[in-house]
Amino acid sequence: MALFGSGIASEVGLRLLLCPLGSNVVIRTACCSVGIVVPVYCTFKAIERKDDPAQQKWLLYWAAYGSFSLVEIFSDRLISWCPYYYHMKFAFLVWLQLPSADGAKQLYMNHLRPFFLKNQTKIDRILGLTYGELLKLISAHQGEIQYARAMFLKVFSSDQMPRGRANTDLPQDNAIEGEPRPTTESDSGLDD
Repeated sequence: MALFGSGIASEVGLRLLLCPLGSNVVIRTACCSVGIVVPVYCTFKAIERKDDPAQQKWLLYWAAYGSFSLVEIFSDRLISWCPYYYHMKFAFLVWLQLPSADGAKQLYMNHLRPFFLKNQTKIDRILGLTYGELLKLISAHQGEIQYARAMFLKVFSSDQMPRGRANTDLPQDNAIEGEPRPTTESDSGLDD
């Protein structure tokens, strides 16, 4: 009887996984699990064991997965109508990881490596310009970043502070407008 029960459960699981209508949540969860959760854990194990072949395998996987994710982001409007897209994605992610297929290595050696070798100087130049612009943006808005950091720390460390107490750790100026904020007794947060 136990075999019969487990057979029904596996059949229902397969039907949910393979049925394109109404089970998108299941196949998307399977894609996330196979594409991200399992590889993150396997990468962790390879790093902790200092296993160079396994590290190489998972580096190739992440290069292939990252490239696939970029293509997926930019082609989302085109592929959203495809009813079996997540099933194909699931099969692709399994193919990338299978030791017998070695899909990530094949994709890297046949497509990614030649592309990056050919365009390496252009990509380095674009990344250098982007990095420089990000540094300028961050340095220009340092006050706002510090204010947001202080607010974030205040919100997530408020567990130790009783309710109704004034916050003296936050900056007393309005970082967005640059004008000092006057402090009055009504702003102190103390209830009489």
